[in-house]
Order: sequence, then structure tokens, then C-alpha cells
Amino acid sequence: MRHLIRTVAVSALFVSSAAFAVPQMTVDLTLPEITEGQYHRPYVAVWVEDAQGQPVKTLSLWVWDEGHKWLKDIRRWWRKAGRDDMSFVDGIASATRPAGHYKIDWDLKDEAGKALEPARYTVFIEVVREHGGRDLVRQNIDLTTGDFSVQLPATTETGVIDIRLSGMAR
Repeated sequence: MRHLIRTVAVSALFVSSAAFAVPQMTVDLTLPEITEGQYHRPYVAVWVEDAQGQPVKTLSLWVWDEGHKWLKDIRRWWRKAGRDDMSFVDGIASATRPAGHYKIDWDLKDEAGKALEPARYTVFIEVVREHGGRDLVRQNIDLTTGDFSVQLPATTETGVIDIRLSGMAR
């Protein structure tokens, strides 16, 4: 009898932990080693827009410390989220990164900390290098369909990008 109760309790624990999984999105981003010409670390913006093209959340903004004058080179992000509020930019910006692999986690909340409504959104990754290239990668995500994973092909300025949604209730 004790064994049965223990088995039921452990089973309930596993079932309930899945039910209470915290929804999150992870972006695994690789900045490749570029050896041609003069290399500058890229400016990178990762953000999410709703179906109407309105910015929902900036997940990462990597810029040179004195690079505010170059922010406009991250064209789409600048037009959508950056140019109207420099204090916002100062609050989220961090240093540029060297070539390597980076993981960006997001709790699926907007800039105000409110959980997103189940709907369709677009994840944008914009990578720009001084005297180099510019790539804008986008991926639609649907918060109504449950967990998913997608791998985006490498571009000139990025390696392969993996985007995963997990903890989504169906």
C-alpha cells in the first residue's frame, strides 16, 4: 500500500510540474569569426514585434559604449523601437560581443512586464558591422500552437540561429 501511495505521489509530481512549466523563448545566436578586411564587432539587436509591426520587447541590444550615433545603422530596430526614447536605449544597451555563441532567454513578457497574449509575433535579429555587412533575420512565432523549435540558416553576419519556445500550454 505504501508503495502504491508513493508511486501515485511521484507520478502526480511529474504531471503537475509539466502543467506549471514557465513559458519562455530562447534564441541561440552565433556570431561567426570573420577574417576578411578590417573587423569590427557587430551591433546586434534582437526584438519582437506584434502582428501589426509594433515593438513588443527588445531582448538584446549590443552596441559600442560610445556608439549612440551609430544606433541608426541598426535600421529596423531604430525606426521601430529605438529613436523615440534614448533613456530606454541606455537602460537596455550592453557592450558589443566578439565572435562566439550566445544564448538569449525571454520570459514572453512585454516591456511593461505583462505576459503576452496568445497570438502571432515576429522575432527579429538585426546584425550590422561598421565597414561590413548588415543582415536582418526574421521568424514568425505563434504562441497559440504550443512548443516549437526552428533553425534559421546562417547569413553573412550570423551563424545558424536556433529559436525555441517551451513551456507553452496547448
